[in-house]
Amino acid sequence: MYTKETAKKAGMHIVILFRWVVFSVVIGGIVGLVGTLFGHAMEVATEFRSEHDFVLLLLPVFGLIITAIYQKGGLQKNKGTNLILEAISSDEEVPARVAPVIFISTVLTHLGGGSAGREGAALQLGGSMGTFLGKFFKVDDNDKKVAVMCGMSAAFAALFGTPVTAAIFPLEVVSVGIMHYSALVPCVLCAMIASEIAVSFGVHPESFPVTKVPALGFLSVGKLIVLAVLCGVLSILFCYVLHTGEKLFKEKIANAYLRAVVGGVLIILLTWIVGTRDYNGAGMSVIEKCVMEGEVFWGAFLLKLLFTAITLGSGFRGGEIVPAFFVGATFGCLAGHFLHFSPMLAAACGMVGVFCGVTNCPISSVFMGLELFGTAGMQYYLLMVAVSYAMSGYSGLYGSQKIVYSKFKAEYINKRTGH
Repeated sequence: MYTKETAKKAGMHIVILFRWVVFSVVIGGIVGLVGTLFGHAMEVATEFRSEHDFVLLLLPVFGLIITAIYQKGGLQKNKGTNLILEAISSDEEVPARVAPVIFISTVLTHLGGGSAGREGAALQLGGSMGTFLGKFFKVDDNDKKVAVMCGMSAAFAALFGTPVTAAIFPLEVVSVGIMHYSALVPCVLCAMIASEIAVSFGVHPESFPVTKVPALGFLSVGKLIVLAVLCGVLSILFCYVLHTGEKLFKEKIANAYLRAVVGGVLIILLTWIVGTRDYNGAGMSVIEKCVMEGEVFWGAFLLKLLFTAITLGSGFRGGEIVPAFFVGATFGCLAGHFLHFSPMLAAACGMVGVFCGVTNCPISSVFMGLELFGTAGMQYYLLMVAVSYAMSGYSGLYGSQKIVYSKFKAEYINKRTGH
């Protein structure tokens, strides 16, 4: 029955919705512009490094600069993306200075040829700006957490051009097993606005359409399940190597400046030894070759893992997810050849599977597959994600991420991801 109380509640909902729409336009617009600038800066850095081989020799110097920036900014103990997750799950504050610091340090890492991604920077950049804007508009503590998620969505969408994934990922990554649906409307709006801004300023979305997909059958499904199991195990290895690399660098080399120099020198030596620049920077060209042509070097996934562990472990900045894309795509392509399963589709599935395994975000992973590769392989991506999610267990990239409900039983466990 329609009553005055019902009308009052409806009015309140409209007011709340209108407020979030306005707030989303502001966050999506501002973070979208900054994310676009960051995307262009990354492109310029990558292009300059590709055209001038000598820049690789400057990587240790860039490492010293990055370390100095963090030391002088009082962020030497910065937890990276974990800090952003803690700002949502608790009352942890994200300093506004995180945004410019991660912007500069990530660009320098890529300019010098460090092996890192950009999404970690995007999440920190967006989360920091979301926190700042939340304070500026004087929202309450709960809405500040939503503001952080909005910033994450906007920055992610601006850089990758995957607004659906960008809208869902912040809702899913904080607490595995539950989603923060209260942030759904603003995160969706922020992602869409930021994505459109980025496109309008020339940041083109990543896209690797996979159109030749084998028909579903017992044999193809069986092969994919084998690949998914392997990708789940690989995601555990990926997290273990990255966390162990960071731990070893800190244990063996106490001085942060010396760590950066040693890490930079090791990357230079490894690059000379392997004789290619494929493992410097993000490596999107290698991913494209795997997905579009089905070609891969057999040891590519191991080399990328080694390069990334040294880069991030020694103090350079960037993200872990794009390297996870690289590892998943190259391993999947390789496994596809061995399994006599379409190497292109296997590369796409491997990329989605490892992404799911390291982030524990199955819904975001499915959407990522659809936005990057198209809908032709939708059922394969879904099956890959389901199996990889289970096989990866309770490991994860982010130590601040909580597994609220068990992956295997309808059971509340509320534990942090292990390494």
